Amino acid sequence: MITGHLLRSLDRGAWIFLILVLGVAAAVPFLNLLLPPSSPYHVPIYLVSLFGKYVCYALLALSIDLIWGYCGILSLGHGAFFALGGYAMGMYLMRQIGTRGVYAHPILPDFMVFLNWPELPVYWYGFQHFPYALLMVVLVPGVLAFVFGWFAFRSRVTGVYLSIITQALTFALMLGFFRNNFGFGGNNGLTDFKDILGFNVQAPGTRNALFAISCIALALAFIICRMIITSKFGKVLVAIRDAENRARFLGYRVESYKLFVFTLSACMAGVAGALYVPQVGIINPSEFAPANSIEAVIWVAVGGRGTLTGAVLGAILVNYGKTTFTTGLLAPYWLFVLGGLFVAVTLLLPRGIVGTIQHWREERRARAAGDKPVPAEPAPRPAE
Repeated sequence: MITGHLLRSLDRGAWIFLILVLGVAAAVPFLNLLLPPSSPYHVPIYLVSLFGKYVCYALLALSIDLIWGYCGILSLGHGAFFALGGYAMGMYLMRQIGTRGVYAHPILPDFMVFLNWPELPVYWYGFQHFPYALLMVVLVPGVLAFVFGWFAFRSRVTGVYLSIITQALTFALMLGFFRNNFGFGGNNGLTDFKDILGFNVQAPGTRNALFAISCIALALAFIICRMIITSKFGKVLVAIRDAENRARFLGYRVESYKLFVFTLSACMAGVAGALYVPQVGIINPSEFAPANSIEAVIWVAVGGRGTLTGAVLGAILVNYGKTTFTTGLLAPYWLFVLGGLFVAVTLLLPRGIVGTIQHWREERRARAAGDKPVPAEPAPRPAE
């Protein structure tokens, strides 16, 4: 039954996307490890880490598109769930350092020794075990999202008001994690990682493995999202997005639907953060910055919300542009470019890149059939 629904949920475009993602997951390590550096097709190790970061951002964008594109929940605080997943993985990596740290303490991380912490805090217990860390990667963002959503959705907070309080949530977490007495490294965060599961995080083999795992995680998340949006549950989510009060009057428990999808989206964001940290080598409170969450929303808007593949494309394109424009003479103007891009997309391509292409294809099919073109989906409203 599940297999049948899985196959029905994957159309031609979804299969092409999955093949591309899995193909890249195999091709990049092959071009890095098996081709000599003198080959024109060799992929340098720094590009492997850079591509891995893009894939993690794509997974974050996918989690936002699930709730914004299909349920109408515009979260401006998803960077908090991303950062919490990253901190959970960072805590595991810090526990693996042991006596190889600057102060050679067998238990306490270096920053705790420097700040004269007498013992390891209780909430650090268990993070020396990888399965426990993986559980916390999903559990911590999921529980926070569940508790937050429980109160917000039961209070029927929607629209821009929900967006504002999600932004306040990530800002409050950022202020808390900046404090040294929180036990998470303060302003410096967690860094100087040595190994993961006994493998050196700086080794080319480990870097390539992390990249491949990130691609597989993106593919699995995409499949989960497709199974949700093509099911009856997904149809109800779209109904809630388009007419929440009408869906409520028809007898659907709107709050339960929104709470489930919001919690699932937060767990996906946490996984993205956990994969991000070992590839970048650091996690600090700046990841909680509201600007990061807003930027992630821009990725989805550029690619096309309510398309899934558009969110992935938007995350990769915008971050590639960021990598390009933040080097050299154009670096001081990147934020202006990003803001201009968002304004241009809102005015000229309200459906985003992929959404616009899909709309054009629908119009072409309608004209070919001799019917009057019907918009595939109304343009998103600014307040959604």
